[in-house]
Amino acid sequence: MLVIMQTAPTEEECGRVEAAIRDMGFTPLRVPGADRTAICVTGNRGPVDPSFLIRLPGVARCIPVTKPFKLVSREVHPADTVVEIGGVAVGGPDPVVVAGPCSVETEARTVEIARALRAANADLFRARLGSEGVGPYHFAGVGEEGLHTLERVREETGIPVITEIADPRTAERVAERVDAVEIAGRHMENEALLEIAGGLAVPVILERGPSATVEEWLMAAESLLAREKRDVVLCERGIRTGGQRRTLLDLHGVPVVRRMSHLPVLVDPSHAVAERDRVRPLARAALSAGASGIAIAVHTHPDTAYTDPMQTVDVPTFEGIQRDRAKIREFEAI
Repeated sequence: MLVIMQTAPTEEECGRVEAAIRDMGFTPLRVPGADRTAICVTGNRGPVDPSFLIRLPGVARCIPVTKPFKLVSREVHPADTVVEIGGVAVGGPDPVVVAGPCSVETEARTVEIARALRAANADLFRARLGSEGVGPYHFAGVGEEGLHTLERVREETGIPVITEIADPRTAERVAERVDAVEIAGRHMENEALLEIAGGLAVPVILERGPSATVEEWLMAAESLLAREKRDVVLCERGIRTGGQRRTLLDLHGVPVVRRMSHLPVLVDPSHAVAERDRVRPLARAALSAGASGIAIAVHTHPDTAYTDPMQTVDVPTFEGIQRDRAKIREFEAI
């Protein structure tokens, strides 16, 4: 349930409503808004009787929320959320482009890539400290030592940097040195990690799990917002279908999520495919579908990339994706 307050309610009126919700055995969460103050009732497993709340001073009306995810839904927050990452607006009228190697490599190679991406007008730089590869023969990543490399990327290019958090024990240390953190799809339902991420001072990008439904993905985001984490970005990166392809990029999910939720939605075509020649067409399709931005694996020498070379594009291909973005900006908004 959403309790809508009258125009310019006092702190005492809001506090009285919140206390009443706690007395009912639920948890109140204020929902910021430009034209109204609202208090969401969370923790209930069924309908909430509004008869007492509606009589409290300052309350205008009570609205039932039909979705199991409340705080991420447009029923509670009708306007689009815009998340600032290092001064870059994600979720605004212009889609953003996140780019970088799949993993941090040597400092020299990583900075070389970042300089090329800066020249190609990338908005954000992303590289993981670890690797998604599973098995003893995959590159495991550079670990926290790569944070120094990411800081140098930001200092030399001015591009805000993003990296993944996977371990609740190190998440806070990582977040102190980057502009945003990402929770990979394989960790989407890790409640210990979500709990830590909900308290971080930087934005969180939440990838969709490879077997997760849209509803399960939004419920994972709800776990962050329920901890009063407001700067959350969603990222679609493919779902498993049992076929030969790595995953299937669910572009249908972009307009679906945009209708259901106010959170911005990125699309990562690189991690959904196994061949780099599919990345540009899918990036173009993602932007056309209304994504808030795209995330692309890019390398100056993709064939020698430490992680996922076959799905990593070169800089000229990335420049083509940027030209596509410029054209798609001219499309009528949907």
